[in-house]
Amino acid sequence: MKTLATISDLRQQVRQWRSSGESIALVPTMGNLHVGHLTLVRRARELADRVIVTIFVNPMQFGEGEDFESYPRTMDQDTAALTAEWTDLLFSPSVAQVYGKHREQHTQVEVPGLSDMLCGASRPGHFIGVATVVCKLFNMVQPDLALFGDKDFQQLLVIRRMVQDLCIPIEIVGVPTVRDDDGLALSSRNGYLSTAERAQAPELRRIMLETASAIQSRERDYAKLEKKATQELEKAGFNPDYYTIRSAADLSEPGEDISDLVVLAAAYLGRARLIDNIQAHSPSG
Repeated sequence: MKTLATISDLRQQVRQWRSSGESIALVPTMGNLHVGHLTLVRRARELADRVIVTIFVNPMQFGEGEDFESYPRTMDQDTAALTAEWTDLLFSPSVAQVYGKHREQHTQVEVPGLSDMLCGASRPGHFIGVATVVCKLFNMVQPDLALFGDKDFQQLLVIRRMVQDLCIPIEIVGVPTVRDDDGLALSSRNGYLSTAERAQAPELRRIMLETASAIQSRERDYAKLEKKATQELEKAGFNPDYYTIRSAADLSEPGEDISDLVVLAAAYLGRARLIDNIQAHSPSG
């Protein structure tokens, strides 16, 4: 596996692969890799001739008081894991390489509407940071496809909309959430959980499954379901940020004619902010 840190070196390597007619898949990450990330890499290997993984802890998507400085940086372990997965190239640029000297005046990419709700409302500017850095990585690598986990459902929709609106010729592939045996979605921030909190954490998934089951059993009072689930989370020791039922297509409030739904939640458990989602179908009639 090659490890590069500059855009010029990255582009030189990509040109060589392109000249040989090889297809390229991109897996953007912030490092501290777990099995969920490696599942993206394995899927990328199935879909393309060459796999590029980026590791970049993006300061632009962290708000004031968030964990940018303390975010786990585990480059040695990440490099070993990617090498074992036969990754072709690891691109790990510096902040200066990505944003130059004047990040506060840097051009920004915004996806209106989708970026302002749910996680975007709780973390103002977060999805501007995500869209900007992903757009930049797309322009640096110019892959044929890019892979993202379904766990960050809102992020996935933001990226799909950005690619559509800006006519970026890249296929966006969503990959199902990878979970521990007890149902907890894998996340780099799960390491913030204490032993007791880790034992509590699967309650989030259990409560969401109950909501999804109610929807599939033709329950249409979504506000009632949201309120009940929020109360259950609080009783289980969580501090809910939001718990909501939305249209899976665009995260809008679902009307009677919307059958493809998604249950989304974000809740604090100690230091960790856990997010998850479950798609559910509301039968017609």
